[in-house]
Amino acid sequence: MVEDDRELRELVRRYLQRAGHAVRTTASGAEAIELVTAGGVELVVLDLGLPDVDGREVLAVARESGRGVPVVVLTARSSVDDRIEGLRGGADDYVTKPFSPTELVLRVEAVLHRTRGGNGGEAAVTFGGGRLRLDEGRHEAHLDGARVELTPTEWGVLTALAATPGRVYSRYELINQVRGYEFPGYERTVDSHVKNLRRKLGSDGVRIVETVLGVGYRLGWSRDR
Repeated sequence: MVEDDRELRELVRRYLQRAGHAVRTTASGAEAIELVTAGGVELVVLDLGLPDVDGREVLAVARESGRGVPVVVLTARSSVDDRIEGLRGGADDYVTKPFSPTELVLRVEAVLHRTRGGNGGEAAVTFGGGRLRLDEGRHEAHLDGARVELTPTEWGVLTALAATPGRVYSRYELINQVRGYEFPGYERTVDSHVKNLRRKLGSDGVRIVETVLGVGYRLGWSRDR
């Protein structure tokens, strides 16, 4: 929990601990970066308006560290453009102040449920003659045998499309599949996540995640039998 308001920081800590989570708190963006870089952090609740380091720097480090640490932004920046900027920057959820601590806990748990990837016992599935492999249990994607490092949102988009290969998902459907909710303006960020996902999939990216003009996206490769 990264928040410079001590009373708010402690309030959120108490609610998260009551829900069974181990919580480390800090008012420092620099310390948050050190903790994320050291490993062992499953999720960050992040205020963007920190006194020492811009919260967006913490977000960028979390997004690029290892497999990507999910981030729930908690901020007073409440405009649609602020939300879009935060989500485009890699945030997995965006909660504005004032807020309900109970709702924040539920959103944290929803993100953890998505990013933990199930119970680890699910079989991996392959697409395109074995070239693309998605392991829900391990929360891993491989293309031609090489690990593809995805942010939690990119992973959510890819697995949502892979659930029914060939089916066209509108941007709003993808929002609800990945986030569980929508808000005006977020649709504009889906294209950014798809662009980043395709880039990480290399030269086959546009064939794996196909655009259906005027509708949305679909997985272009068939699931292997």
